[in-house]
Amino acid sequence: MNIPVLQQQVEEWVHWLAAYGADPAGGVTRLLYTASWAEAQQALEQKMKENGLDTYYDEAGNLYGRLASADAEEGTILTGSHVDTVKRGGKYDGAFGIVAGLLALRYLKENYGPPARNIEMVSLCEEEGSRFPLTFWGSTNITGTAPFHKIKQIRDEKGISFVEAMNEAGFGLGRYRNPRREDIVSFIELHIEQGAILERESIPIGIVEQIVGQKRYSISCIGEANHAGTTPMAWRADALRGASEMIVAIMDAADRVGAPLVATAGKIEAEPNVSNVIPNKTTFTLDIRHPQGDALDAFCEASIAACDTIARNRGLRLQVEKQLDARPIDMDAALARRIEAICREQGLSYKRMPSGAGHDAQIMAGQYPSSLIFVPSHRGLSHHPAEYTAEKDLAAGVRVLIQLLYELGYEKEAK
Repeated sequence: MNIPVLQQQVEEWVHWLAAYGADPAGGVTRLLYTASWAEAQQALEQKMKENGLDTYYDEAGNLYGRLASADAEEGTILTGSHVDTVKRGGKYDGAFGIVAGLLALRYLKENYGPPARNIEMVSLCEEEGSRFPLTFWGSTNITGTAPFHKIKQIRDEKGISFVEAMNEAGFGLGRYRNPRREDIVSFIELHIEQGAILERESIPIGIVEQIVGQKRYSISCIGEANHAGTTPMAWRADALRGASEMIVAIMDAADRVGAPLVATAGKIEAEPNVSNVIPNKTTFTLDIRHPQGDALDAFCEASIAACDTIARNRGLRLQVEKQLDARPIDMDAALARRIEAICREQGLSYKRMPSGAGHDAQIMAGQYPSSLIFVPSHRGLSHHPAEYTAEKDLAAGVRVLIQLLYELGYEKEAK
């Protein structure tokens, strides 16, 4: 394996994919079912074909490239990640796992020919939840756990419904394959760490043992709009003040609990959002994560109870919508041991570690043996235009992926 060439190729292909959705203000914006999203999937489809893979879409918009086996009954080894981004996100989040899968399948095809079982790469249509209040749309369709009851009600910031956007992009109309997969033997996701641990410890490979649980809420305080100059403080039903008090109370509680719990209020909107009017409604998001399910549940319940108490004391009404409830989940232990052995064989140092961020691998792990492999992120920056991983670290991840896919896909006894 020519490592310098591999380093150059993976970096070039990451930058190539980042051109689809390049934001004039910096970073990449590639939201589900938008024009930039569609252009990226179409470009990837063409790149897969150019590199000798059979391609197809499913009804959700997941794009696959297949290195086919003569024996379809042996099942499929699947690798990949998500093509969507946050607004003004980085070049590597999700995209690296797609590029790595394509490079790996090309290498295996050129050097070993047809595998003993199908090996596929997937560009998952959505993971981030950046356009609609719905996450993991790509992987939940594959596992058969997608929340179809939600998609008829939800809309993006422009008022476009989820179903309308999906249909406009050409999906959900019966043109493509059913997304549900029953043939997957293993799922492997290669991803940047999105944290600073590996870089600080000068370790090129992270072997994820567990992905933390995550709950995400939209919390609305409803009060009464009134004149900012003529309404005494004691008579106000100020929705923004109530929401602010709730956020401070939750963050203070998170400080008291300490690591590994984290809590974030990342988005806040006030109505009517006018400088001389008391807000009548304020909505904020709340994201809470912990590797232990019981601890996560307890903190979330206490947080909502605190919000309810503050609302009553302030004369406000409280509305709470749970948008995500992902339980902590373990990655497959046998796959982790196999990755560990590969790292030793290749002379790569590694670290077994948890993931504080959610990934498609946690959805897939509910149905199929799954693994998540990290490479370092410079300064831990992610969801940011300055997101960066060095070429040598990208290449190290691809080398591990190639060997793992070879063992799982070409050595027939390996499952």
